[in-house]
Amino acid sequence: MADIETKLSAARTRLILDKPFLGALVLRLPMTRADPRWCPTTATDARAFYYNASYVEGLSLAQTQFVLAHEALHCALSHFARRRHRDKRRWDLACDFAVNPLLVQDGLSPPPNALYLAEYEGMTAEEIYPLIEENTEQQPQDRHLYDDENQQRPDRGGLGERRQGDPGAGDAELDQDRGGAPQPPPLEPDERERLETQWQQRLAGAAQQAMRAGKLSGLLARMVDHLLQPQLPWRMLLARYMTMQGREDFNYARPARREGEAILPSLRSAQVDVVVGVDTSGSISQSELDQFLSEVDAIKGQMKARITLLACDVQLAPGSPWIFEAWEPVRLPAEIQGGGGTSFVPVFAWVEAQNIRPDLMLYFSDAEGTFPQQEPDYPVLWLVKGKAKIPWGQRIQLN
Repeated sequence: MADIETKLSAARTRLILDKPFLGALVLRLPMTRADPRWCPTTATDARAFYYNASYVEGLSLAQTQFVLAHEALHCALSHFARRRHRDKRRWDLACDFAVNPLLVQDGLSPPPNALYLAEYEGMTAEEIYPLIEENTEQQPQDRHLYDDENQQRPDRGGLGERRQGDPGAGDAELDQDRGGAPQPPPLEPDERERLETQWQQRLAGAAQQAMRAGKLSGLLARMVDHLLQPQLPWRMLLARYMTMQGREDFNYARPARREGEAILPSLRSAQVDVVVGVDTSGSISQSELDQFLSEVDAIKGQMKARITLLACDVQLAPGSPWIFEAWEPVRLPAEIQGGGGTSFVPVFAWVEAQNIRPDLMLYFSDAEGTFPQQEPDYPVLWLVKGKAKIPWGQRIQLN
C-alpha cells in the first residue's frame, strides 16, 4: 500500500510540475483508497478521488497521471451538476468521451479500456450525448457517484461491475484491498450547488496559474473560455434573435396625435417575415423537428411573425412552401418525403427566385451538407445539432 500511495503522490507531483492546470485541479481532490466491492477502478463524487489499490498497482506512472486528471476534470467541468433529465449511463459515457480527448491532446497516456474517439475532440458532454446509442453495451471507465441513481448496495452487484480484463478483478487482489472506504452518499441539492460554484472558481484559478506559467494547451484554453462564459439555453437564444428582428420602432411617417407644438413619432408595429428551413435528410429525428417547430410557434405569436416553412434534403419537399400567419400553428405535414443527402442551396435559391428579402431565416440542421457559395443579404440563424461548422451566419448549438 505504501508503494501505491507513493505512486499516486509522484503522479500528482509530476502533473503539478508539467501540467500546472491539471495539477492544480488534482490537488483539490483528496485521495482515498476505496473498497473494491464498489470501486473496480477509480471514482469521484466531486469531493474526493477514490481508487482501487489493485487497479492503480497495474498502471504505469503516466497512466496514473491520466486517471487522476480524468477525475479532476469531471469535477472542474461540473459534470456532476449538468446531467439534468438525461439517462445516467449515457451521460457518464458522454462525460468520459468529452474528458479523454482533452487529456490525450495534452500529452497524457490513457489506461487500458479508456473511452476515446478522435471525432469527439472539442465537443462537450451535451453535444456527445445524443450521438451515443441508447442500447450501447459500453461502460464508463470509472464510477461517477453524484446521485441516487448511481448508488448500488455492495451485496447486489458491486463486484459484478468489474469488466472482464479489468485489473484488480481477482480474489487475491480483493483480499488485499478490503478495509477501503465505503461508497460515499450522493450529493444533496445544496451541496451540489455549492460544489459547482467552488469548482468553477477552482477552474478559473487553475487556468490563470497555468497561463502565467505558459503551460495551458490551446484545446484546454478554449474549453475553459467556453465554460466560464455565461451559457444560455438554445431556446432563449432563439427567442432573443427572433424578437430582435420583430422589435417595434418609432416612425415619423405617421406622427403621433398629441396636443402641443412638437411633432412626435408614432410607434410602428410591423409584421415580421421569417423563412424557416428544416433538414429532412434523415439526420434529424421527427421528435427534434417537432420540438424546434414548437419553439418557433411559441415565439412567432409574440412578435407577429409570418412563417414561410420549407423542408429540404437535396431538394425541396413536394408541397413546399407552407405559409403560416401569426395566429396559425406551425406544423409540418404528417407525411413528408426526405431521407436523402443534404443541400441547403434549394432553400436559399427559392427565396432568391421569389425576389423577397425576409427579416430572418432560421435553418434547423446538422450543418453537414452543401452551402450556397455566397452569403445572402439577410440575417441567417443556424440551429445546429452536432459539431459541424457553418461558413457564415449565426450559429446556435441545439443539443
